[in-house]
Amino acid sequence: MAHRAHHPTPDLRSDLPPPGEGEGATSTSPHPAAPRGEGRRRWLRFAIAVGVAAVLVAGAGSFALWRVAASMPPLDLTEAEQRSTVVLDRHGLLLRAFATPEGRWRLPVSREDVDPRFLAMLKAYEDKRFDSHRGLDALAVARAGWQLVWNGRVVSGASTLTMQVARLLEPRAERSLAAKLRQAIRAVELERRFSKGELLDLYLRLAPYGGTLEGVRAASLSYFGKEPKRLSVAEAALLVALPQSPEARRPDRSAQTARRARDRVLDRLLAGGALTRAEVEEARAERVPSIRRGFPMHAAHAAEKAVAERPDLAVHRLTIDRRRQVALETLLAERIGRFGDQVSGAIVVIDNETGEVRARIGSPAKLSTERRGAIDMTAAYRSPGSALKPFVYGLAFESGIAHPETLVDDRPSRYGAYGPENFDLTFQGTVTARHALQMSLNVPAVELLSAVGPARFIARLRQGGASILLPAEAAPGLATGLGGLGVSLLDLTRLYVGFARGGLTPPLVTRLEPDAKVATGEGRITDPVPAWYVADILRGAPPPENAASGRIAFKTGTSYGYRDAWAIGFDRKVTVGVWLGRADGGSVPGLVGRVAAAPILFDAYSRLGEEPEPVPKPPGVLVATTGTLPPPLRHIRQDVPKTIAATVQAPLRIAFPLEGSRVDLGASRSAGPEMALALKASGGVPPMIWLVNGQPLGDPDPRRQSSWMPDGAGFARVSVMDARGATDSVVVRIE
Repeated sequence: MAHRAHHPTPDLRSDLPPPGEGEGATSTSPHPAAPRGEGRRRWLRFAIAVGVAAVLVAGAGSFALWRVAASMPPLDLTEAEQRSTVVLDRHGLLLRAFATPEGRWRLPVSREDVDPRFLAMLKAYEDKRFDSHRGLDALAVARAGWQLVWNGRVVSGASTLTMQVARLLEPRAERSLAAKLRQAIRAVELERRFSKGELLDLYLRLAPYGGTLEGVRAASLSYFGKEPKRLSVAEAALLVALPQSPEARRPDRSAQTARRARDRVLDRLLAGGALTRAEVEEARAERVPSIRRGFPMHAAHAAEKAVAERPDLAVHRLTIDRRRQVALETLLAERIGRFGDQVSGAIVVIDNETGEVRARIGSPAKLSTERRGAIDMTAAYRSPGSALKPFVYGLAFESGIAHPETLVDDRPSRYGAYGPENFDLTFQGTVTARHALQMSLNVPAVELLSAVGPARFIARLRQGGASILLPAEAAPGLATGLGGLGVSLLDLTRLYVGFARGGLTPPLVTRLEPDAKVATGEGRITDPVPAWYVADILRGAPPPENAASGRIAFKTGTSYGYRDAWAIGFDRKVTVGVWLGRADGGSVPGLVGRVAAAPILFDAYSRLGEEPEPVPKPPGVLVATTGTLPPPLRHIRQDVPKTIAATVQAPLRIAFPLEGSRVDLGASRSAGPEMALALKASGGVPPMIWLVNGQPLGDPDPRRQSSWMPDGAGFARVSVMDARGATDSVVVRIE
């Protein structure tokens, strides 16, 4: 039987190295080395002791800083008061912002203006104990010190949001321990002076976001085109990351660097439980913006005017409704292109009840040099053409000279040396005043104006609140009723408000500040019944092509030489005015109010989002036909001083184009012109023969108008000859 070899039981302690021979030993020791587990326990106890000491030192340091802060001079808060001037609409929405004098964009913002999710992410990433510490986070200081000892390098900082606010309020170039201590002292001071909410507001307004952007609102508008109230998780994470290194992480310069910084924020928030994995994955998939957007510039001219009037205010509140403003700005920008590169436009919307300006577009493109977009065309004096006729009729109705069903003569007539003609150079005979106004006939309007008197007419326009510009040293004449004066779109639209308010025009209100100065007292254009007569007539005016009839009361106007096209419309609630033309007063062939401005007016009403309502009928309205009117009202009185045109023939003149004028037909932008040149004559005896550079344009024409299609840009001599051999010529430049 075999015997097993006997192996003695091993002594585990024999595996321990003898004194001085263990791993890492450098010298012999007279004492035996402690076991490895025991050494680790001793090192852990040492580390805990160091940590506790660091906490105690940090606490003591915080108390000492608190005492030192009380003895320092107060922190200068001038930097916190510097902010961009902003112009807001009636609902507090941003219309336009202006940079600070230093060229920075620092928009007013508070924690109520920011997505609460962003605030939670900011505190979770930057300062978890922000709501509980007093400017310095003792635990963060201890952690940073311990990590420095353990790793031999800086792993994390101990800066709180309050310390960052202190650094932004008192910036210093050096990054020394002394500067850090000063920030700590200032943080303690800030905690004593402000609440936590106020400190958070300061950070949201001052934090740098790259370039000239300061504050979360400026960054959100510039990078995302939205207010910080509507941030996504990815957008919020990016705005949390940017202030740590704003220039290096600017997404418009390095989208990849910005993405990495954003994703690090997302990862830490995921690890800390502030975000779920699904939220982080969705946020990572969202792209980072690579450009900076321009700040909103709505109601640009109105905003500039408001700031110029009250430069002492940082926040301006206007009566404008941004939703309507943006809709009409878009409409004008869409439609203006068909009229050429140099044509401008303007739109005004006034609330009839309050007189508040709800929309004001001074040009289709504020920054356009070709359209001279810097000029506010709502305030420019222009010739209104036939848009003044309703006020002539209103004054005639008020004076008892006429009724909407009164018969008036549309025949060739002369008033001294003045012989009015209709726009189409034809006459319709005897018509009612209603029909004459709806068809915008010139001769009946001049006859009524002659009856009421031009001076009284001008005085009534001014009584309505309009500023009227007349030719220097010239008495008001009959031509004023057809547009022979200057008035702004804003004032003319205000006058039309009177037709919806029983003849009274309200003072215009443009601001909502509590201390804003508002003009008192109403103007007057006519009495309630005549005002309703005009409104009822204009509501039956034939609408532009493809527009529904009877929705709004409106009138168009075209100034002499096709310089201005107007369309003013109103219902019970609002009045809308539209103007088109060149800001420099140049002629635009084919620019007719009914064709160019009226379609924009009707579309503007559609974009206001409300169904038009008719003006209510006042008491005292006389509803009758021509035959049932009192005899004095059945036909315009014949005591108006006029003569039949056949007795005195006006001399032949070329009414359009004018001598020496420059006419933009698009000839310089392409191989040939884009439109024909309209030719119009006045006076003389038809038929007419038109010639260009000595070449007849065709057979004699019984009308006083024609057209010519040039073959390119350059100078041209336009001539006309009537049946008696009279001639007239002009030289024009085609562009």
